[in-house]
Amino acid sequence: MQFLYENFTFPPDQSFTIRSEFLEIKKWQTFKCHVNFEIALIENSCGKRFIGDHIEDFDGTELVLMASYLPHCWQYYRTIDPETPAHAIVVHFFPDFLGKDIFNKPEAGPLPKLFSDASKGILYTGDTLTSARTILKEMLCAKGLSRSALMLRLLDVLAHSTSYKILSSPGFNILGDTMEANRINSIFDYIFKKFRDPIKLEEVAAIIPMSPAAFCRFFKSKTNRTLTDFIKEVRIGHAARLLLSGDHNVSEACYDSGYNNVSNFNKHFREIKGVAPKEFVKRFIHS
Repeated sequence: MQFLYENFTFPPDQSFTIRSEFLEIKKWQTFKCHVNFEIALIENSCGKRFIGDHIEDFDGTELVLMASYLPHCWQYYRTIDPETPAHAIVVHFFPDFLGKDIFNKPEAGPLPKLFSDASKGILYTGDTLTSARTILKEMLCAKGLSRSALMLRLLDVLAHSTSYKILSSPGFNILGDTMEANRINSIFDYIFKKFRDPIKLEEVAAIIPMSPAAFCRFFKSKTNRTLTDFIKEVRIGHAARLLLSGDHNVSEACYDSGYNNVSNFNKHFREIKGVAPKEFVKRFIHS
């Protein structure tokens, strides 16, 4: 499975984007990752959902909210109604799309928790899905302040939902504190691009810039893990996706993920996934 880093630019007259698209029914899709938050409504399709380290079958209509740099992919196996194409509505935005002051408003009290939970991916069901679907379809045709008002209404529905579940493991993604987004994003961008190569603490700390000691404290406070642990998770996450694609054996996944020792790779894979690489693939195939 390929991994793609996407960059989105917003038109000068828009603070967020929304688009409608038909989905190609094929088993192997591309894992995507980007700095924007994303709301995705998937309709008339079934297959497998990959959000961070979460893997699960899906069937029908579903709605997911994801924060920055959370790897995600839907594999579409077939449509529910063969007479109608699979379809998606996708919104890309930043939490402060109407300005950073929005978080200081009393009406915005539930939003910080919503955006924090989104770092692990949130799947919505029930009445929340129904309400959000209606808003999204209306938003496709709206312009100006009406469009922004619908976006706020959508976020309010999601923030007050009781019919949802968190998808990825705690801490798999990274962006819990939106106020530190610029610093965190620059670090993640560097690691996601360079994880196959040896990465030194000093070179990552210089990105912000900070001293290595100060950087370690900062990174641990924002991600609840060390830089070494985070790089390990990124590498093993990439290896797991390669193994599940069926196009790579254990050795190939090992070396393509930045390891030069299969024994060390197997040890780290067990630490992150709880099982050996081969057992991980078997469990997926028979799930």
